Amino acid sequence: MSTSLWSLRAGDEGRITGFDDALAENYRVRLMELGFHPGETVACLQAPAFGAPKVFRVSNTVFSLDDEVAAHINIETSAS
Repeated sequence: MSTSLWSLRAGDEGRITGFDDALAENYRVRLMELGFHPGETVACLQAPAFGAPKVFRVSNTVFSLDDEVAAHINIETSAS
């Protein structure tokens, strides 16, 4: 099932399929520098309430992303 990274709940994981067209190129480049490459597995470690930034693990590194960025990262979950 294809969705955005922001839709993951704590304990969920998926594989990055790419970025949507609304994400600015400078964000896209920086995310790839940090390890958010298509094909990488990403896991949601924490999903606090009230829209607070979520905590994700990718490439054995932990990052906190807010919805303004994570919503533009496309993933495929194992439910598909």
